[in-house]
Amino acid sequence: MKLGIISDTHDNMLAIARAVELFNAEKVALVTHAGDFISPITANEFGKLRAPFAAVFGNNDGDRLYLVERFKEIGRIYPDYHEFEFAGRRAVVMHEPKFIDSLIKSGDYGLLVYGHTHEIDIRVGETLVVNPGEACGWLTGKSTVVLLDSEDMTPRLVEL
Repeated sequence: MKLGIISDTHDNMLAIARAVELFNAEKVALVTHAGDFISPITANEFGKLRAPFAAVFGNNDGDRLYLVERFKEIGRIYPDYHEFEFAGRRAVVMHEPKFIDSLIKSGDYGLLVYGHTHEIDIRVGETLVVNPGEACGWLTGKSTVVLLDSEDMTPRLVEL
């Protein structure tokens, strides 16, 4: 089983289309988005996913009510964080890395996903930490996502 991890798409429709194509080709079981869609129009591309979708809002997401409305048939967008289970591990996705070091030290989660910084952060340990960087590529010039396979729990960074 594979998990698709994406963040900070910032209305880059081409990057979103590429990510959706990758996630569909890899037959991911779930896609999680760590926030900053920006516009509800992004649902047009995310609607082509063939996997369940769970996300959180980012600090730049403006029209949250309409985002929820547009994404209701695709999946769910949670206000601050979302807890779920992946490969028998307790997982959490959030946008801003609030209390990240404390969450890691707590040992409560086997997987911690965040966004916001636009910087790739992958830390393998008791708690696997994944920030896939920015899918939009606006700040770094690199449009990236992460694929996580439940077989070995090794994250694979993919440039779109």
